Amino acid sequence: MNIIVTGASRGIGFEVIQQFLKNNDTVFCLTRNTDTLKPLTDSNLHTHSTDLTSVESMNEAVSFINQKVKSIDVIIHNAGSLVNKPYEDISYDELERVYKVNVFAPYYLTQQLLPLLGNGRRSHIVNISSMGGFQGSAKFAGLSAYSSSKAAIAGLTECLAEEFKEKNISVNCLAIGAVQTQMLAEAFPGYIAPLSPKQMAEYIFDFALKGHLYYNGKILPVSSSTP
Repeated sequence: MNIIVTGASRGIGFEVIQQFLKNNDTVFCLTRNTDTLKPLTDSNLHTHSTDLTSVESMNEAVSFINQKVKSIDVIIHNAGSLVNKPYEDISYDELERVYKVNVFAPYYLTQQLLPLLGNGRRSHIVNISSMGGFQGSAKFAGLSAYSSSKAAIAGLTECLAEEFKEKNISVNCLAIGAVQTQMLAEAFPGYIAPLSPKQMAEYIFDFALKGHLYYNGKILPVSSSTP
């Protein structure tokens, strides 16, 4: 299978790509920092340094993928950007960056990769959201930009599932709870999460391969704690 994962240089994304490589899948990693991926010497791994705030950089990544394969089975939009500040202190540039990475990039990349999706067998797009963006969940001061962007990607999931229902493409969203990552430490300094990145990656890997058999257009909470 051919897999695309964004934001794979650390944390959950880094662990997810290793799950797919163990499964002998071909994996494309679109991440700004590719240095941490150098120890992974698997021939099925293709890395592309990609700035998800830049249309030009994303276009280069799409061209790179098109040169390698004719179809994509799974896209996992895992990359995330976070700012932890009081609402009144968040600058427009900070807000824009969070939305570019968390919302605009999944929207645009999916659009540009559409010709490779749903070819021959059902493709699955998995958007990684957060419990912070899950309607009715607890919200936390300082995370207005991040949480609202994650709510937006959940809404986009529902829209794209409707758009693609005749195109052999499923779209789902996982609203992830606390996992012991660098981003969690930025949001909740000192908090110890109940799950490791590897544990969550195992869940995401299984869901990416099988979840579309049971769900489409769903926002699914994956959380054992708050935050």
